[in-house]
Amino acid sequence: MTFTQPPSPNEIRRLSEGLDNQPEGQWPDRHYSRVERAELYSFHAAGTPRGQALVYAGGGYVQLVTDKEGVEVARWLNDLGLDAHVLLHRLPGQPCRLGDEAVHPADIALQDGLAALRVLALSERAASLPLLHVGISSGGHLAGVMACQAHPAPLAVRGALMAYAPLNANHRRYKSPPGKPDYPPPEKQAFYDAWPIGITTEPHGLPPVPLFLAYALHDPIVPVEHAMNLLLAARDHRLDVEAHVWASAEHGFALRALQGTHDQWPLLAARWIDRCLHDATV
Repeated sequence: MTFTQPPSPNEIRRLSEGLDNQPEGQWPDRHYSRVERAELYSFHAAGTPRGQALVYAGGGYVQLVTDKEGVEVARWLNDLGLDAHVLLHRLPGQPCRLGDEAVHPADIALQDGLAALRVLALSERAASLPLLHVGISSGGHLAGVMACQAHPAPLAVRGALMAYAPLNANHRRYKSPPGKPDYPPPEKQAFYDAWPIGITTEPHGLPPVPLFLAYALHDPIVPVEHAMNLLLAARDHRLDVEAHVWASAEHGFALRALQGTHDQWPLLAARWIDRCLHDATV
């Protein structure tokens, strides 16, 4: 699907107070290096939706790559019959306002994600739809974190999809490669330390829902150890995980850089989504 102009969301919901957000760059490569106000951008499927997804863009918790890893993912999900809600969350350690000494806490992205869940639970259109968490890169980490949370009734989470996500090997105790420095700002590192997703000895970070993983074998930015750790935890705790790793993929493939065998990943993910939604109806 190609758009010459950015697709307009069907609805924009404010999740916090703050100034208007200003993206940098031009479509289809806009990003946010500052998020003044948490917002939820909803893109509706044509016809009656069969489910919905909360979509989390990457950017390493220091920016949000919203077009490539947010809006484009949402429109792909629309084609699969899902409403898709792209979360524009605030960033840990970023000044609350320009010039402020006060900064957002380590868990600000989680706080904004929980606010999005509360909004969806009160929505006549969204409340009864089965929910998936879908995240790319650092957004995949947030998707895993969100899948571990209690969801307000009547929302029912059915799975989490995470592509080249830094799930656990940025944690101080589980770093890969060993000895790599902590990430700035300190609040970012603290969030990774608080929420390692997929470590056997960290049960609070084991999502109790079906999981789909898509990784690049030779990714130097998000090493495959993130996925391997989760697979070991899945074996130990009998989690439901479908994992795919491609030697030809590079970091940041998303739905664009599909020159290689990983060109199948959207089809495999669509099949997994079908299974999650089917299981929700039986």
